Amino acid sequence: MAPPLLSFRVTLPPFLRPTRTAEPTPIRSFSSASPPMDPHSHPKPRVVVCGGGVIGVCTAYFLAKNGAVVTLVEKSSVACAASGKAGGFLALDWCDGGPLESLARASFNLHRSLAHELDGPASYGYRPLNTLSLTVTESQTSKPHSGKSDLPDWVDGPGRSPRTIGTTATTAQVHPQLFCRTLISKAIEDYGVQVVIGKLEEVGVVEGRVDSVVLEGGRAINSDAVVLALGPWCGKFELLSSLFRVYGLKAHSIVLRPKEPEAITPHALFLSYYPAQGGKPLDPEVYPRPTGEVYICGMSSQAEIPDNPEEIVGNLESIEALKRVANSVSSHLREGEAEVKAQQACFLPCTDDGAPVIGELPGIKGCYVATGHNCWGILNGPATGAAMAELVLDGQASIVDLTRFSPARFVTIAKKGLRR
Repeated sequence: MAPPLLSFRVTLPPFLRPTRTAEPTPIRSFSSASPPMDPHSHPKPRVVVCGGGVIGVCTAYFLAKNGAVVTLVEKSSVACAASGKAGGFLALDWCDGGPLESLARASFNLHRSLAHELDGPASYGYRPLNTLSLTVTESQTSKPHSGKSDLPDWVDGPGRSPRTIGTTATTAQVHPQLFCRTLISKAIEDYGVQVVIGKLEEVGVVEGRVDSVVLEGGRAINSDAVVLALGPWCGKFELLSSLFRVYGLKAHSIVLRPKEPEAITPHALFLSYYPAQGGKPLDPEVYPRPTGEVYICGMSSQAEIPDNPEEIVGNLESIEALKRVANSVSSHLREGEAEVKAQQACFLPCTDDGAPVIGELPGIKGCYVATGHNCWGILNGPATGAAMAELVLDGQASIVDLTRFSPARFVTIAKKGLRR
C-alpha cells in the first residue's frame, strides 16, 4: 500500500516567486539575526552569491549559517531553471569509483541531516525510496509481462527484467523546487540572507581582489568575495568562459497527476525503453512523489541556452515521447487516467571533463565558482555549498577535498598545450 499523500506549501516573500521580469529590486533584510557590526570588532565577511539554483542557495545557506553577511543575486526567481524542474533523485553510492564519490556521499548524508533540521518530509518531500531498473518495449497493445512479482502493482505495462538498483538505505528523493525555497526561506529568516533580483553584469576587481559585483543598470554591491553559481549561464560570462567551457544539456520532463495517486508506491524507475519504431533504446526515468504526482524525464540533447531562463520551452517531439513512456509503463499514467500538470525543459550545466568546477579562480582573490554538476546538481548541492562556505571563510574545505574540482586544472591543461 502506498503511504499517505502529502501536501506542501512554502510561504515565500514576493521576490522569491516566479516572475517574468529581471529588473533589480532593493536588497531587503528579513531578519534581525545579524545585528549592526561593532566598528571595533572584526567585520564579518561580505559575500555575494550569484545564482538562485540549488548550488547558489546551498552556498548562501552555509555561508550565512557560519557567520558571513550574504547577498544572493538571481536574475529571475529562486529555483526557476533546472533546480525547479529536476527530478530530485538522490543516491549514496552511484558515483563510487569516480571523481564525485566523496562529494556524493557527503552530500547524501547532508541531505538526510537537512531533512531532520528542516522537517524535510513535510516541507519538501524528502523520503527514502526503492529504485528499480526495468526494460520496456513500446507497443500498440500493452500486455503485462508474466511473472513480474518484483514490480509494484502500478507498473502494469509491458515491463521485463526488473532489478533492484537502490534501496531505502541508498536512494532517496526531494521535491527540488520546494527544497531550494525551503532552504532560502530558512536562510533569510534565521541567518539574515538578503536577496536581490537582478542580472549580474560584472565582478569588480581592485589590485587582483574582488571588491564588488555590478548589476545591469549600474548598481554595485560591495563584497569581500563572490561565488558564481550560474549553472549553464556561466558559459555566457566572459570571466569564466575564457578559462573553461560550460555548456547546457537540454533535458525534458513531464509531471502527471494520476486519478488514483494513492496507488503509486515510492519506487523510482530507471528504464531501458525501446520505441515501437525501433532504433537505440532511450533511458527515461520515473519518480513518483509524495505529493501524488509522478515526474518523468529524459530526451536530452545539447542546445543553445537562452539569456532568460523563463524563455526555455520543451521540444514537442520530446514531450510526446515522454507521454508514450508514461503510457507504456503504467495504466495509471495513460492519457485520460492522469492529468498533465507540467511539460517542460531545463538545461543541465556540463563541463568537457565531466566534473564540476568548484573553487577559487586563479589570479583573482575572492572570486569563486561552483558549476558544472550535470544531472547530479540536486544531490551534490548541500556538500558543494558547505565546502564552498569553508573555502571562502576558512581558506580550505574539510567536508570534501575540492582539489579535483578546482578551476586551476584548466590552467594546467592550457600550459601543457602551449609547451607542445
